[in-house]
Amino acid sequence: MSFAYKYARPALTVDCVIFGFASEEHELRVLLIQRGLPPFEGRWALPGGFVKVGESTDVAARRELEEETGLKQVYLEQFKTFSDPKRDPREHVVSVAYYALVPFLSHPPKADTDAKDAAWFSVEDVPSLAFDHKLILETALHRLRLKMQHEPVGFELLPPQFTLTQLQQVYEAVLGQTLDKRNFRKKILSMNLLIDTGEVQQDVAHRAAALWKFDARRYEKLKKGGFHFAL
Repeated sequence: MSFAYKYARPALTVDCVIFGFASEEHELRVLLIQRGLPPFEGRWALPGGFVKVGESTDVAARRELEEETGLKQVYLEQFKTFSDPKRDPREHVVSVAYYALVPFLSHPPKADTDAKDAAWFSVEDVPSLAFDHKLILETALHRLRLKMQHEPVGFELLPPQFTLTQLQQVYEAVLGQTLDKRNFRKKILSMNLLIDTGEVQQDVAHRAAALWKFDARRYEKLKKGGFHFAL
């Protein structure tokens, strides 16, 4: 297939902000890759790359995630397009940005293809980033904070079974604020979106807490009836 265009046009890329929750440290982290090629060779950056001809940005984002980090089947959402003509020193490159939410412990970092290394960093202690990736990361975090207050996406950062304490810690880490334990539990349980598994934590030094599951089917049913998730 050949194309003949009268005017030059920008290149198209995708960039992915991958958030994970470190339960032991109670902090939100972002997965970065160390670039193996110029420009910015050796610098840390967000996973991403150029969109292929005949490929949608959604498909490209998932492909780049797998190629550069080994991640598959994770929550992924497009949140903004970045189009400053000077954002890439090579040429005019427009980037469609996504954020992904993954259970931190289930996804160890993995570098692949043109990435030298991959590692998790606290969102509060991120190294100097290539391109305009600092702006993309800050924008993604802002969008995630808004989203988590109106949709139950926070459960994507937890394993299938979790404690109420872990759930609260996720919200505190993302929102960047301390929540009242009694009020948080009262609010979340009143929604009837959690299933008590009847199981408790194993191999913990403290008193074992009850394990819960998010009832996605019930949430979808309630949402169709006008239910609004709000914390």
